[in-house]
Amino acid sequence: MPSIDHTSVSGPPTTGPRRPALMLAVLLAGQFIVNIDIAVVNVAGPAVEEDLRPSAGGLELVVSGYTLAYAVLLVTGARLGQARGHRRMFLLGLGAFTAASLACGLAPSTGALVAARLVQGAAGALMVPQVLSGIQLHFTGPARARAQGLLAVALSGGAVAGQVLGGVLVSADVGGLGWRPVFLVNVPAGIALLAAGARLLPADAGGRGARLDLGGAALLSAAALLAVVPLLFGREAGWPPWTWASLAACVPVTALFVRRQRRVESPLLAPGVLGRPVVAWTLGALGAATGTYYAMMFVLALYLQDGLGHSALFSGLVLVPWVAAFGVGGPLVPRLPARLAARAPVAGYLLLASVYAAVGLTRADGAVLAVLLGFGGLGLGLGFAPQLGRLTAHVPDRYAADLSGLVNMNFQLAGVAGVAVFGTLYLGVPGGHGPAFTAVMLGFGGTALAATGASFAGRRAARREDQGSSPARRAAVTASSRV
Repeated sequence: MPSIDHTSVSGPPTTGPRRPALMLAVLLAGQFIVNIDIAVVNVAGPAVEEDLRPSAGGLELVVSGYTLAYAVLLVTGARLGQARGHRRMFLLGLGAFTAASLACGLAPSTGALVAARLVQGAAGALMVPQVLSGIQLHFTGPARARAQGLLAVALSGGAVAGQVLGGVLVSADVGGLGWRPVFLVNVPAGIALLAAGARLLPADAGGRGARLDLGGAALLSAAALLAVVPLLFGREAGWPPWTWASLAACVPVTALFVRRQRRVESPLLAPGVLGRPVVAWTLGALGAATGTYYAMMFVLALYLQDGLGHSALFSGLVLVPWVAAFGVGGPLVPRLPARLAARAPVAGYLLLASVYAAVGLTRADGAVLAVLLGFGGLGLGLGFAPQLGRLTAHVPDRYAADLSGLVNMNFQLAGVAGVAVFGTLYLGVPGGHGPAFTAVMLGFGGTALAATGASFAGRRAARREDQGSSPARRAAVTASSRV
């Protein structure tokens, strides 16, 4: 079984970036546009339905097919980056994403649009894992902490920008094209980013990469499909028996994948990474907290538009304070005294839980809602970036691809599961939108409290690991992360 060397945080030598700030801007821009397209079709869905007249299942595939392909292939995309070159896979994924966006914008039928969306998601899964891997491999110390804070902004900001941009472009009906500009806008952006990436991204290290474990990729993709498909489509279908059978079948397929990874020479995912308590607890905390965010965007849009009669544009703009405060949280933590920085994730998630409870109990609207959401974004930011730093500090750089794949798949599965569970709860609570909104927000608060507990356990696991390691290892971790 592949093992992890706990005495080193350095991976194989790589060619460093000549202009690290510009390289980081390219990577984060790629992350940003991928996250935009996760959310943008939620707003454009009604316009697509009016134009192409898809069936209910067809429209659901237009909206969710992207997330399906994206979530299933993230770990494979991360491993391909390590095996074939992070720069090469980022640019290949970006090029395919740009071409698929053009195909989406020109799609003459529902089938063509669904196919292009699936390609879009697969291309995103090839591109996005190289972002976190690039940060871990080319940045250290305070520079890595700043880069991870900006990554948090790209993740959160992209999702909100998708809602706002979708609302603006559909409402403007640019050139009489209706919903199509929400995809076509990616084309010039993608071409410009390709040119910048070809010039600014560092060259891949020489040498032949490890072989891709195709059997492991097939098993992991099957397990992810068995989990994601019922979560994406079960709520609309009323949770028929096949959804529960699919979720149950995910367990033995995952077990087969884990068993294979322990036996093959070049595993798709090193088993020792996830098996470490600091990684498992921290991923659990990140998944629980970020899962509430993606579910909140879904539920809040339903409540504001269907319950209170606001526009889609309003429901996107009201989240801007959240994103702005979220962007403050990550860069703020490294500037705090060490004792306070170490407690930032727990304090942040407690603040997040309090905000969810306050929003739900008061059913706030307008400026009050915007202010409360700002505090919620600050709480999530105080937890997100420091815990990402904890992960990258405690996993050797040669396992950057394993960590990147795990982190990104964790986010997607948490978001899909959050929307499925809390969306079902919202639509199932009797008494109308008000009581349902309160119930769901209190559920978010409880989930944020669970994230608080997991974050505390992850911090304790990290401290135990540091105490049992060599002085050189402790010095390297301290330099990489304050938390």
